[in-house]
Amino acid sequence: MHPSLQQRVDGVAALRARTSIATTAFYALIGKEPPVQKVRFQVKTVGPKAYHIVDLVTGKTCGFRFEYASAVDFAIQLEEKANRLPGGAQ
Repeated sequence: MHPSLQQRVDGVAALRARTSIATTAFYALIGKEPPVQKVRFQVKTVGPKAYHIVDLVTGKTCGFRFEYASAVDFAIQLEEKANRLPGGAQ
């Protein structure tokens, strides 16, 4: 990977880590547990009329649709299926 790209990737990773640490610290101030990630599958736009359904746990694309409504429906179906499976919800 090009050094400038690697530097940018490292910078973004550091910002994500700081965000996580800050969120944990803020919740510690009020004496509550930080919320767990509730959504596992996310719809991302990849073209003018194309949508990928991405598993946020693995980062892999689980499917695609050409209409936003059907992409959201598919993401909801995947969520329900993951929640039914033992150990599926993370």
